Amino acid sequence: MDLFEYQARDLFEKHGVPVLAGAVATTPEEAHAAAAKIGGKVVVKAQVKVGGRGKAGGVKVADNADDAKEKASAILGMDIKGHIVHRVMIAQAAPIAEEYYVSILLDRSNRQYLCMASVAGGMDIEEVARTAPEKLAKVPVSAVAGIDSAKAAAIVAQANFPAEIAADVAKVIELLWGVFTKEDATLVEVNPLVKTADGKIIALDGKVTLDDNAEFRQPDHEALIDKSAANALEEAAKAKGLNYVKLEGEVGIIGNGAGLVMSTLDVVAYAGERFGNVRPANFLDIGGGASAEVMADGLSIILGDKDVKSVFVNVFGGITACDAVANGIVKALEILGSTATKPIVVRLDGNNVAEGRRILNEAAHPLVQQLDTMDGAAARAAELAAK
Repeated sequence: MDLFEYQARDLFEKHGVPVLAGAVATTPEEAHAAAAKIGGKVVVKAQVKVGGRGKAGGVKVADNADDAKEKASAILGMDIKGHIVHRVMIAQAAPIAEEYYVSILLDRSNRQYLCMASVAGGMDIEEVARTAPEKLAKVPVSAVAGIDSAKAAAIVAQANFPAEIAADVAKVIELLWGVFTKEDATLVEVNPLVKTADGKIIALDGKVTLDDNAEFRQPDHEALIDKSAANALEEAAKAKGLNYVKLEGEVGIIGNGAGLVMSTLDVVAYAGERFGNVRPANFLDIGGGASAEVMADGLSIILGDKDVKSVFVNVFGGITACDAVANGIVKALEILGSTATKPIVVRLDGNNVAEGRRILNEAAHPLVQQLDTMDGAAARAAELAAK
């Protein structure tokens, strides 16, 4: 889950990272009140989960509360790269002397954590890496040892931070490691980390990505979810305990096991090229069990997607045998009744496959078609969606 800047700022403050005063506003009037409380010059910043806000006119300096209200009125409702601005952050202005960059992230390719730091902050770090790689330190971080004072000092030294601020920057890096680990993040980024005119080190703009897999031990993260941007189908699936991801396609997919479902997506996409580039509409893994209730929940989610034109149920019987899966499909269609209106292509294989196919054949539901092979079933589902 990516956080808005104001949420990242609040997490930083919670863990002792030095930040400036800030508040979030959803109306010009709220922006006026926030700016009046902060006092003096403020920066009005569009809160969208995309870069390039400044270039798009989504970041403006305001001299006072009245000016902040006017600037917020101009920014709210803006479209920035397809993201509509529904809220702004009112942040205390700072006299910036220098801008730096610091991030801690999960380095999946090397199976470790990575701290990146640079004295060239305030710009796209990708551009720094491309044009001046010597200015970007990339320091591996052990998941066991983490970042202590010695490690933070080594990072600062490798990034060539000025000696007069080295200790302060190292302390901030230690604190950011605390944010990273205690909040179960996969990314904590500060750009820019600034030195103010009076020599203070401040995290001026932050990005944080939280690991959704850790939500069971982070109950406070529920409040950080942007409900307005959540996909309704994904939320409904989550409420039913289903592993579902909405995609932009026409063939609904149900499978048991993430690997099988991923393979199914590929096969459907390949087959769909012959029928006007029909594509898979979702990822839905029902796991090892395929009870009538689970199957009904899965089908109800997929059939509720207006983009879906056909459904492909691809199940390999293992722990749950194919006859249990077939009974689940039959009972699921009984539960759904008239709400089930789209053709369903079923491919069963594995444990007890003959019995499973017999059950579906005897049920003879008008929406259900059986095919023996994965490729054949994918092609039929794509063909039906195209029709």
